[in-house]
Amino acid sequence: MTDTNEVDSDADWQSLATSMVGVAVLAIERASNGTSDWTAVHHLVRRAASSPVDAGRHTGLYYGAPAILFMLNAATSDGRDRYTTARQNLTHHVRRLVRERLTATDERLRHGRHATFAEYDLFSGLIGIGALLLRDLPDSDELSDLLRHVVRLTEPRSDDGQQLPGWWVDHDPDPLLPTPGGHANLGMAHGAAGLLSLLALATRADRQVDGQTEATERLCAWFDRWRQETPHGPWWPQWLTRDELLTGRPIQKGPGRPSWCYGAPGIARALQLAAIATHHTARQVAAEAALAACLRSPQVDRLTEPGICHGLAGLHATAHRAATDARTPDIATQLPALAERLTHSEPGLNHAGFLTGRTGWSLAMQTVHLSTQPRTKWDACLLIT
Repeated sequence: MTDTNEVDSDADWQSLATSMVGVAVLAIERASNGTSDWTAVHHLVRRAASSPVDAGRHTGLYYGAPAILFMLNAATSDGRDRYTTARQNLTHHVRRLVRERLTATDERLRHGRHATFAEYDLFSGLIGIGALLLRDLPDSDELSDLLRHVVRLTEPRSDDGQQLPGWWVDHDPDPLLPTPGGHANLGMAHGAAGLLSLLALATRADRQVDGQTEATERLCAWFDRWRQETPHGPWWPQWLTRDELLTGRPIQKGPGRPSWCYGAPGIARALQLAAIATHHTARQVAAEAALAACLRSPQVDRLTEPGICHGLAGLHATAHRAATDARTPDIATQLPALAERLTHSEPGLNHAGFLTGRTGWSLAMQTVHLSTQPRTKWDACLLIT
């Protein structure tokens, strides 16, 4: 059981990544599948929403009004209409937020400026809010408008005579990892895989806007272009700079860790979802083979953390969803060994956060113990379902 007292006291109270919101989502999942009761849920929800909810333009799926709404909507997964007034109020704010942020992106495009992670990524941007809308408000006009913007982000643009992808950012992926002139991110959390997953999941849910199929194909072609081969399976660069686009070769020498956020598992799941959405059998088989390779040594041995973002919990959550859709049993047959690794990784956790701590690990372990998909669909916040 996650100790709620271990939540980082410095973490923002409305953060899904680090605070009580994630702990409450875990309690809701447990109550929904019958391994706990709703009394604990109500206590944690009150704590998570104890301060005025931030609904400013800077909020996203992992912070503020969208995060609280994601949590409260999870509590209705058993068909009970809980927290009705709060959910209605937050839904109004989230819809307003989408419209305001789309207006801001239109303004950015009119002035010819590049995007930023804050505009579009999963944690703080429109892709994350899109995941919330797709799970909980799939028929909303705001989702359709958001998908149109994602389609635009896949369209190439010219800058100083060089063609760049539309999701190009002119800032670094990390302050410690400079990319002079900007970069194109490939990962699920901040890059092209997140764009692709949202488009593919929307297509599977029969939510389609003009250009969506073409955008999906553009992104798949991007990943085909930058796929790298090794004897132990394919991999993709974490990001690409202007020089790498010019030379056509990545600077990254070999595969990184097979993590959900940046590594081959997240990318492979995005490609699998896209292949299913577009009925592309060969692409689906290739994507599933890439993900299956991540579950074997030496690739899986690169994971030294237990958590969702960079570790075994994220890999297991991704592989478990992929196995359900897979055309062959290759992924599913390796899940027991991965679950064993995950089970014995708990001592490496020293805090209760969702992304890198015990809460995310515990949510992944619910799937291990019950051998079912999450009742609350909490993993929609990872864009793997």
